[in-house]
Amino acid sequence: MENNLKKIETPISDKTISHLKLGDKIELYGTIFTGRDAALPKLVKSIRSGENTLNLHGSVIMHTAVSRAGISPTTSNKEEIEENIPFLSESGVRIHLGKGSLGQDTIEALDKHHSVFAVTPPAAALLTSKLKSKNVVAFKEEGMEAVYRLEVWGIPAIVAVAHGESLY
Repeated sequence: MENNLKKIETPISDKTISHLKLGDKIELYGTIFTGRDAALPKLVKSIRSGENTLNLHGSVIMHTAVSRAGISPTTSNKEEIEENIPFLSESGVRIHLGKGSLGQDTIEALDKHHSVFAVTPPAAALLTSKLKSKNVVAFKEEGMEAVYRLEVWGIPAIVAVAHGESLY
């Protein structure tokens, strides 16, 4: 079996996304943002109102909270998360990092906006070992569900939705 591990640094270009194939194994390096049920709807609202201060162009958003126990993805097809994926992709997010399957409308929106969805194993210890630093950048009042800026080194993932196709 061919080892097709691809190392990807943020910010991510459309060219990089165009070369990803369903089932590719990737490692992410650089800055990623976090968000889940509470923070993602607020982030979308702040973008729409012109109040957002985060540069999302070429970014990664991991669907996770950040706690003392570490980081590990939550289910991405929860309404509060999945309904925001198309708009965030349109706003520059290139990789959404989480777990679970996505609906066909979301798959099509990812393709339209040159974004992909990658899944990570639910292994908090492994993912946390790849964390170099973290700090809250938005919605501090949400505690561990605030938006964090993480510096990571080698977060593993598998491309699960790309170019209108899904592994699920």
